[in-house]
Amino acid sequence: MIKVGDTLPSATLYEYSEVEGEGCSIGPNAVDVSKAAAGKTIALFALPGAFTPTCSAKHVPGYVEHFDDFKAAGVDEIWCLSVNDAFVMGAWARDQNSGTKVRMLADGSADFAKATGLTLDLTSRGMGVRSNRYSMLVKDGKVATLNVEGPGKFEVSDAATLLTQARG
Repeated sequence: MIKVGDTLPSATLYEYSEVEGEGCSIGPNAVDVSKAAAGKTIALFALPGAFTPTCSAKHVPGYVEHFDDFKAAGVDEIWCLSVNDAFVMGAWARDQNSGTKVRMLADGSADFAKATGLTLDLTSRGMGVRSNRYSMLVKDGKVATLNVEGPGKFEVSDAATLLTQARG
């Protein structure tokens, strides 16, 4: 399992864009994790699935709500990762009104989750291999803090906990 001090694994995530922007076209766009994290402080949180109860009611809203606080604490970007496709993550971003506050990044084949060792096997519940629920503060591509939830828990990966850590 990835730990504090480790570099984020090389992986490609996907982000759905509804408008053309600087270097991105409408639709799913590849995000090279190493390049996207270079030189930045990122509040990264991952969860089992888009549109699931805890993720939609508590996890994402906390990060959207505390966007300005994260910025004030020196965080450049907030990333939400889930083992879903970019179209689902785009729809969820609209549903959550995350706008430009939280980058909703798809780990469709669970490559990033597997590379970090933070997978959650929900095959028996018809959901396949997913990401565990966690948060981490990443500085220039390296893990500065890591908060992994226990099974079925939502106690340490919330926005308030990571914000406290970001403030140092």
